[in-house]
Parts: sequence; C-alpha cells; structure tokens
Amino acid sequence: MTISEENYIKVIYHLSLVSPKGVNTNAIAGMLETKASSVTDMLKKLSDKDLVSYQKYQGVTLTEKGFYSAKMIVRKHRLWEVFLVDKLGFSWDEVHEIAEELEHIKSEKLVNKLDEYLGFPSNDPHGDPIPNEKGVIKKTEKQLLSEVELQLTYHCVGVKDSSTEFLKYLDKQKIALGSLLKVIDKEDFDNTLTVEIDGKPLTISNKIANNLYVQ
Repeated sequence: MTISEENYIKVIYHLSLVSPKGVNTNAIAGMLETKASSVTDMLKKLSDKDLVSYQKYQGVTLTEKGFYSAKMIVRKHRLWEVFLVDKLGFSWDEVHEIAEELEHIKSEKLVNKLDEYLGFPSNDPHGDPIPNEKGVIKKTEKQLLSEVELQLTYHCVGVKDSSTEFLKYLDKQKIALGSLLKVIDKEDFDNTLTVEIDGKPLTISNKIANNLYVQ
C-alpha cells in the first residue's frame, strides 16, 4: 500500500469502531480533510485490493484483510509512541505527529524487534491498546469518568481525546495514566464534578470527564 492508502485504511478502522455497519464517505473526507469525490476514487482502489467492501451510498467496511492491515498500522503507531515517550523522553502530547510518520515503515522485523525491546507493552502512552503481531487486541474494561459512581476511587487508564490541547490541560492539572480519581460530588445543573486527584481537590467540567477513561 501507498502511504495515502494506509492513511485511508487507518481512518476507516477508527471510524468503524463506532460505526461497525458501515462508514460514511463524508466522515472519511472530514477526518482526512479532503473531498468526498477523492474518497470515492480511493475506495475503488482499496476495493480492487480487497481491503474494503464498498457500495455507493451504502458506506464502506473493511474486509478481513483490510482489518488486519489497519491493525498493523495502528500497532506500529502505538509502539513508536511508547518508544518516543519511554526511551527518548518525549511528552505524551508530542508523539502523535511523529508516530504518524514512523507508522509507515514497512519492516515487519523491525516492528517486532521494537515490540520486544519495549517489553511487549499492551498500551500506548494514552492508554490505547496495542495489537500484537497477529492483530489481537487485549480487551480491558473501562468507563468514562462522567459515568462513575460517587465516593469510589478509580485509576485513570486512558483518554478519549488525545489532542495536544487536552493532554497539556491534563499535565497542568497533574492528571496522568495511573492517577487516582475519587468523585466527591456531581452538579445536577451541568454535571460538573468535584473530584480528588491523588488526594488533591479539583473541579472538572463534564467535557473533561467525558474524555477520561477510568477503571
């Protein structure tokens, strides 16, 4: 696959996680910031390579081959993020764009050696699961902070929003993977939460709570 084809496959994969019955071409165009007509042309190419199943006006789904290919791209991306944070000292808000470039390296041997060197991590720095060399993803139970019960303590295990702005906000508030979160109170008016972060009181908006995964 070309780099452009890999980018399309990865976007379709991520969108299919919330739309398993079929991904809308406009949604793909929005994610890739391109025209719907360009998406249609690419989907025809990917269909010819047996990577997607596409019928006009009915959305697109990944074939078995397409799912595996997409998970291998995701695997590379997330392993490189781990490497950048754990071994090179990048912060978690700096690594996404660099990993976007590194994920297109073709060497399977290099990726497997990288996985071994890192100690076979199961999650990337943002808490997202890393597929193994066979494409298997370890499932973990988690829920959004906005959905938890009051007066119980949870561990922060991931973020729904991995944008630079959100991650910098979390750094500013000293919230990281592994942080202990206890919801003390919830406002009926706007669902604002009063929480303790590692014992420190903090007020968190519903928008923030809807983007933090805990267990």
